[in-house]
Amino acid sequence: MSVHVIDEANRCLQCPNPRCRENGCPIHTNIPEMIRLFKENRMMEAAQMLFENNPLSMVCSLVCNHGNQCEGNCVRGIKGEPIHISSIENYISDSCFERLELNPAPSNGMKAAVIGAGPAGITIAIILALKGYSITVFETHDKIGGILRYGIPEFRLPKSILDRYYKKMRELGIKFRPNFSVGGSTGIQDLLDDGYKSVFIGTGAWKPKRLGVPGETFGNVFYAINYLNNPDVYELGDRVAIIGAGNAAMDVARTAIRHGSKEVVVYVRGDSVGASEAEYEYAKVDGVKFEFRKAIVRIEDDGAVFSDMEPDEEKIAASKAKGEELKKTPFKVIPNSEHLIPADSIIIAISQVPQDRLVNHDKDLKLNEKGNLATDSKGETSLPGVFASGDVVTGAKTVVAAVAVSKQIAEDMDKYMKNKD
Repeated sequence: MSVHVIDEANRCLQCPNPRCRENGCPIHTNIPEMIRLFKENRMMEAAQMLFENNPLSMVCSLVCNHGNQCEGNCVRGIKGEPIHISSIENYISDSCFERLELNPAPSNGMKAAVIGAGPAGITIAIILALKGYSITVFETHDKIGGILRYGIPEFRLPKSILDRYYKKMRELGIKFRPNFSVGGSTGIQDLLDDGYKSVFIGTGAWKPKRLGVPGETFGNVFYAINYLNNPDVYELGDRVAIIGAGNAAMDVARTAIRHGSKEVVVYVRGDSVGASEAEYEYAKVDGVKFEFRKAIVRIEDDGAVFSDMEPDEEKIAASKAKGEELKKTPFKVIPNSEHLIPADSIIIAISQVPQDRLVNHDKDLKLNEKGNLATDSKGETSLPGVFASGDVVTGAKTVVAAVAVSKQIAEDMDKYMKNKD
């Protein structure tokens, strides 16, 4: 591994206008500087810089869509293989994590509450703790990580990494309330009444989207987010049909294969998957099959009924006539093409939305038109002093997107609390 990382670092051109950083990385990691420090045997400095820019650097180096981000914008990739930036970042962050010097500011005597220990919550908690705030994290599950722990398979993100983050956060003095759901017996107003100067909501998106087809409540149907939470409790059988073609669908398919299912097929409405190219290729290598141009019609006890799809030539022609460029080919159902495909289990993986527990408890919290928490440009909700970011605001998005927004919101929370104090 180390030889590969050194070889990759030596390929870096140290571009004066690094596209990998400016165009590719949502959090603008200083990739050339990281590589330069690494090559100069100053790895601890590189690790410190990475953590200060992105507290979840070690996680993002594993789960980001690097092909569309840093590595996809590498100049080397124009005529050959891009530099494996993710491998370099992971080697540095993983090797140095326990040795990072985190020097929090002196205590300012103010408390802040963080609801949810997912990517956004972890980021906010760390940044505010470093600024001298006393932080308490409220988490529904028994361990931290949120979607990182309960929605990404072990083979993509080892849970031991999250345990290391928990230890590091405890070293910063962050307190935890596991197995505790704010929005049940305790509401946000209770936290404010107890003296928390500000509250952050990072509860993620845990409610699966429904397909809305007949048979969706049958005993052979499961949702991706529930399955990935604990695959060991499911008995899927030999034949598994997966509806949806994003990265979550790839995670489900590869996990089902690893748990003994012999025939795992992903059904796609069009001609292409929504997952990243890397995840798609990994799924095929693992033995996952793909059926394109299939639209689910209903679910039955012994499988799922699909219709075949074909390009909608009328819509294509109409777009051309208007001079519009289609980003995606429109498809339509072929009449009288319904057919049953036998399956022991059907898993629906078409994304998820936030739970409504907090909103039901605290009626002053407003939702946006998509049903997510409404926030202003500073991440503040309709309740003064209550901020939010991550999937609870945007719907299911990437880890690095949640971290990037949460960094700015942590600064806005800091300003709010200091002004209020």
